[in-house]
Formats: sequence, structure tokens, C-alpha cells
Amino acid sequence: MNHSENVDHDAVLRARTMLLGSEQLSVVQLVEAYRVLAKVSPAAYLPKLAGALTSYGYEVQRVGRAPGAGLALCMEAVEAARRIDAAEPNRAKVLGDTLGSYERALFGAGRRAEGRAVCEEAAAMGRTRRLANVLAEEGRHGEAAELHGRSARAGSEVSFSSTVPWAAELAAAGRHEEAVAAFTELADATRRRAEDGRGPLAHLVWDLVHRARMLDAVGRREEAGDDRREALLVLTRLSESGEPKQSGGPSWWATLFVLASRAEESAASPEAPMPPFGADLVQWSHDTRDAYLAGIPALAAETARLTEAGRLLEASAAHRRLTARTAVGVEHRPFLFRDRLRPLFDEGVALARRFTAHPGTLSRALADRSMFLVRDGRYEDAGTDLAEAVALLDGPTSPPIVTRT
Repeated sequence: MNHSENVDHDAVLRARTMLLGSEQLSVVQLVEAYRVLAKVSPAAYLPKLAGALTSYGYEVQRVGRAPGAGLALCMEAVEAARRIDAAEPNRAKVLGDTLGSYERALFGAGRRAEGRAVCEEAAAMGRTRRLANVLAEEGRHGEAAELHGRSARAGSEVSFSSTVPWAAELAAAGRHEEAVAAFTELADATRRRAEDGRGPLAHLVWDLVHRARMLDAVGRREEAGDDRREALLVLTRLSESGEPKQSGGPSWWATLFVLASRAEESAASPEAPMPPFGADLVQWSHDTRDAYLAGIPALAAETARLTEAGRLLEASAAHRRLTARTAVGVEHRPFLFRDRLRPLFDEGVALARRFTAHPGTLSRALADRSMFLVRDGRYEDAGTDLAEAVALLDGPTSPPIVTRT
């Protein structure tokens, strides 16, 4: 190709000089240089241009200036990545990364249909998990389950991040026994890791209590009781010896707690998307996350109104939704975590105690608080709560239960 007629050679020289200089360049300067050099050396500079544009787009969106500018930069990054020669071994990764940034920007701008189309393009390259979450947000649970299942089965070992969303979408699609079977693989793997000292005992407690809820939902009450009693034994060990291995607690707990609250939420649809319950919270689309968190004030008011009216069962459901949404908002903010959440879990238990006609509501509130207390390292209190919950569901446990008020 003859570049002499369509390339500004002075600009090329300035760009090369800039890159060879000793000063640290800003992302804006890098974009300017790579734009010029990508025209004359595409193999060397198109990947760098795509990466710099993505970083610049993220920076623009983060500071919130020039609405639409960040989206335009992400689009330009994708276009640069698409121009990389198909024979380049790094092309798929660069294109996949730029598509991911572009679709997040589209969802953040409320352009969901376009964002989904970009997810479909990435899925065709093998990046299926994000599309699965988007389909889940729109209530297309059967399709989401199939995609999550492919990812889970492709892994070399059972993992939380792939198994939980798969089981969650199977359950949402009405395939409850398959969901239990998928989650059981995770619970068994978690138990092995805990027994080998490779994983925290807290993870096993959370898995067992969550699977017990899944087993209850399909009428397998005896097995559910076995899981709850095993969780109590693990909590006793934690109370006596402490956690032998700290790792990954916040996301594990929060993901399962928010998933357990899905029954109180409205069904998802393309017209009214909901979060992809079961997926890691950082994988939610910006629009669904923002809408989910924006509902907190209204839920607080609704809980108060229902409580005052004596409609305690409805109040408990609204309060649980409020607590789950608050957990999402403070999950990665440790300085707010305990102060915001502990009062909500206490209020949930107190509210449930007033509704004596439905012991299942109290057992659920106690189990919810117990799992939060595990997250907070309060293992003895967690065991007390869970023991009372188990007694309400499965009959008295041994040793005798000491009930906190």
C-alpha cells in the first residue's frame, strides 16, 4: 500500500517522537499517537489503539463529563479491534475486551437492545457468560441456563462463579431438580475444599443453608434438614476454632442472600428487566443494578406502611427485599457494611416474631441473619439463630436451643 498520498508524515514523526520521549504520556496523548501510527503500522498499533481508547472511554465515563463521549470512544475501540488482521493471535482477546467495554457503556446509556447485540457478537467468540446474564435480566431463563451450563461444564473444576448462576437460571426456568443437582456439585466441592484446608468453612455453611432452601422447594424436606444440621455442626466448629482460611466471603454470601430473596421480587421481562440473580453482583448490567438500588427508599416506606397496617406477612417480604438491595449497595464498602445491614437483619427478625401465625417467616428471617453473622465473623450468634430456625422447621436440636431476643 502506498501511504504517501493519505498519511501526514509530519504527524507520524511527531507521534513516534512522543512515544520515544522520556515523559509519562496521558491516555489522551497515547490515543492521539496511536491513531496516527495505526494508519501506517496497523499490525503494531491497532491493538494498542484499541486498548488506549477503551481506557480513555472508561475514564470519561467515570468522571461523568461529556455525555456520550465515553460511549463514542468505546465504539471507536471496537472498530479498531475489528480492523486487526484475522491472523493476529491476540485479535480475539483484544476484540472481546473492547466489546465488553462497549456493551457496558451501551447498557449504562440505556441502549439495552444494542448492548444485547454486542453481547451476542462476543458470545459468538466464546464469551457466553455475559450474554447469559443479559438474557436472565430479561426473563429468558431457559436460554440463560443453557449458556451458563455450557460455561460450567467447560471448566476444569466446579466453581462458585459458574455453578451458582447456572443453578439459579435452571430454577427460574422451572427445572428445580436439575438446579438442585447442579448446586449439589458445588456444595460437594466446597465440602472437599474445606476438609482439605483449601477453602473457608463459612463457604460450606452458606452452601448448605442455600441448598436446604432449594431442597425444601422441591419437597425433599428430610434432606433439607440434614443440610441444616450439618451447617450447625460446621458453625459449632467455627465457634470453637475460628475460620482456618479467609477468602472471598463478601461476594459468596451476598450473591446467595440476594438470590434467596428473588422469590419476593417481580418476574423479569424484556420490558421490565431484573438483576440476574445468582450472578456475581459486579456482572449485573448498569441499568438493572441502578434500578434495583433506586427502589430502596420506596421499599423502606412500603415496609413501614405495611407494618403500621398490621399486614405483617407482606411487610416481612418487603423488608427482605429492602435488606437484599441494601446488601448490594454496601457489599464492597466495608466501612458501611455492618452499620447498615445489622439493624436491618435485626428488624427483620423482630418483625417476623410478631407474625406468630407463620413460623416459616421467622425461620427464614433467623436463617438470613445467621448467614449475615457468619459473614461478620459472629459464629456463636450465627449458630444460635440457625439452631432456632432449624427447630422451627425440623424440630428441636441437641444441645437445647438458647433463643436470643
